[in-house]
Amino acid sequence: MQDVSETYSDKLMGFTVPGRSARGRVVRLDSVLEQVLSAHDYPAPITHLLGEALTLGALMGGLLKGEAAQMTMQAQTNGGIVSLLVCDYRGGAVRGYCDFDAERLGSLGANPSLSALFGEGYLAMTFETEGSQRYQGIVPLEGDSLAEACETYFSQSEQIPTLIRVASRAGAKGRTAAGLLVQHLADGEEGRERLHVRMDHPDWEHVAVMAGSISHDELLDADLSLEAIVWRLFHEEQEVRVQSGAGLTRGCRCSAEHYATIIARFPPEEQQAMRNDDGVVVVDCAFCSRLFELAV
Repeated sequence: MQDVSETYSDKLMGFTVPGRSARGRVVRLDSVLEQVLSAHDYPAPITHLLGEALTLGALMGGLLKGEAAQMTMQAQTNGGIVSLLVCDYRGGAVRGYCDFDAERLGSLGANPSLSALFGEGYLAMTFETEGSQRYQGIVPLEGDSLAEACETYFSQSEQIPTLIRVASRAGAKGRTAAGLLVQHLADGEEGRERLHVRMDHPDWEHVAVMAGSISHDELLDADLSLEAIVWRLFHEEQEVRVQSGAGLTRGCRCSAEHYATIIARFPPEEQQAMRNDDGVVVVDCAFCSRLFELAV
């Protein structure tokens, strides 16, 4: 019997390992993922890709403090089968969208590689804090997965040793995705090297080995709570602290009022050009596949 006090799906959970100067996030997406994917009739390779992207968005966005803080991840390519992949996270709300060439995708088979989908491209990570501070890092889309590209972002742009594991699987009840993110955040004394820039620090090496032992089956096991996953990995440590995080929801923030405000910023002649024969501006939200008719 499941313990109702434990966390199983559609909620973000944080943890720290104080003795190793490590922190982490773990998440499993279930019904929320299905809600996001239901906006479009995505083929299997794209649902797998979006499942991974949304999981990464929740893991990295969950590192930010404040409900108004937001993380946006955007992958773009020149001539790739996937021309655009975007997802974001804000206060527990996740959303995502993928634009791709269906005909070319169909020629790749059931499990195309990341390079086959994107070709040469880049991944842009944008973090906006609650105080409206904004910073961005860009890394090439290289490696076997989006998770590898995100690890590269943290090591190159923020100099923070980071390990990320993500799993995604389609089952009888739909698709499930889950992930684990662990970082080393030890601070050196003032005026000396910050320990977290040392990828070979023994504490980080130990944490990375333990966290890296997680399997895809464990991450996706609906009967294994997120707390149990962390306990399996770090039960030999002197102390592990767990923090219940945000409940996750499908987070499209579109509304007629929002789009009307945006359109009002354009000059009158450009607003006129947007109108159809009935004098209405029709906005199609790619995230939720809804149409908004605006009489502006």
